[in-house]
Amino acid sequence: MGEMAKTLVFTGEKQIEIQEYPIPEVSDDMVLVKTDACAICTWEQRVYTGVKKVDFPFIGGHEMVGKIVKMGKNVDQRQWNVGDFVAVGVTLPCKNCYQCKSGNEQNCEHFDHSKQLEGLPEKGMGGLSSHLLVHPSNLFHLHDITPEEATITEPLSCVLHSVETADIQFGDTVVVIGCGIMGLLHTILATKRGASVIVSDTNEERTKLGLELGAKYAVNPAKEDLSERVKEITGGIMAQVVFDTTPISKVAEDAVKAVANNGRLVLYSSFYPDTPISISPDWLHKSGAKLMGTANSNTVDFTKATRLLSEGVVDVKPFVSEVYDLSDYQKAFESAIKGDKFRVVIKF
Repeated sequence: MGEMAKTLVFTGEKQIEIQEYPIPEVSDDMVLVKTDACAICTWEQRVYTGVKKVDFPFIGGHEMVGKIVKMGKNVDQRQWNVGDFVAVGVTLPCKNCYQCKSGNEQNCEHFDHSKQLEGLPEKGMGGLSSHLLVHPSNLFHLHDITPEEATITEPLSCVLHSVETADIQFGDTVVVIGCGIMGLLHTILATKRGASVIVSDTNEERTKLGLELGAKYAVNPAKEDLSERVKEITGGIMAQVVFDTTPISKVAEDAVKAVANNGRLVLYSSFYPDTPISISPDWLHKSGAKLMGTANSNTVDFTKATRLLSEGVVDVKPFVSEVYDLSDYQKAFESAIKGDKFRVVIKF
């Protein structure tokens, strides 16, 4: 038997193992990517700990990059070549529903993280696999960046979608609640859009990093009232945009208090547990504010993210906390779920 591919398979709560499978044959319209690295997203951490329910066995991983090693005969060689360094993304939308056809793949009506992808032994997103068959429409060129840093492409693409949804204008005041990786990426992009950014987190080491990454003000909501501080900073106007990047419903309810008239509140994170919140409909009516949600990203977002990373416009070095070899996958997951890091990356 020749060389075999390897994949990390979730088999139960806190149960994960390496499985081998034949390196997939490349069909006419597909590309074979050999994975260089894949980051462990919060999503995979929740699968590992049992917070996010999936049907086992399941292959996770969606923040992955690698190199093209084989191409089908119909693949456009004007765009793609063996050896190209690529990010893999946007494999989950159906691409046939109304939302996909109207350019909103991120809100696909049939978004499915449990697809059975061609060539893989189990269902799932597949990024924690050494070899992956990908349609060229789901590939994005990268250059002049390490594989470890390039795994941040997918998170950056999601934040790009969030920031553009919020329509930040020059001179806006933007509040970013939560200084994990997603909050800090919001901070970087909002700053580049010409906003004055206020970061809020109880972890003052992270708000300090937020200031280093371009925020003007930092608030610890355990020590001072966020909305009162925003009122003070803005002279009573409040914030044109508030991003809540935390998974806590009560925080979303409190975030409303920092929104200016005609402002936008963007709920970026998934919520665990998904507890309903109370918002005054009369305030929403009178203020002209917009309550918005955003999730995932689309092809346009991935294209922009890879350009920002390849050209060095966005530096994601601070967000690669640890790197582990595939053989140390158990250590990698146990480290990731501690919650004290940004991204833990597995190298293949």
